[in-house]
Amino acid sequence: MTAGGADPAPAVEGARHRLTGAIRVGLPPEEAFRLFTPVGERDWVDGWDPRFPAPAEDDTAPGTAFETAAHGRVTTWVVTAREPGRTVSYARVTPGVHAGTVSVVLDGADGPGTRVTVTYELTALTEAAQDELRHFAAGYPDFLRSWKRAIDLALGL
Repeated sequence: MTAGGADPAPAVEGARHRLTGAIRVGLPPEEAFRLFTPVGERDWVDGWDPRFPAPAEDDTAPGTAFETAAHGRVTTWVVTAREPGRTVSYARVTPGVHAGTVSVVLDGADGPGTRVTVTYELTALTEAAQDELRHFAAGYPDFLRSWKRAIDLALGL
């Protein structure tokens, strides 16, 4: 029994997914980094409007918390690590749906622009959310391609 008096939910087989993919962005890493910050994503993600419950002078500072709303749900995000121009990582929880991490690694060493590797590690929090997470996993390559199209459009490429 947990401290709150309720038993934890039993583990759901297949409820955890680790998804990794990469896109190329037509900017050097130092400039591309902003595209993957809470505020910078506003430039290319339709409807992205992070809400910061506390002032955030630097929206990528570890410990910075913010919320987003999409599909009728609120997701809470916390910046867990960052190296400006190189990497940024987030923890995220959508209550009753899924929880996990998102990491973005930028690398400009292998050609023009920046190779951006995005890894989602998500766990479904309920059995009902497991199918939704499987669907997200199956569409992950298309999801990243949509990022590429939106970023190119925002950059005028």
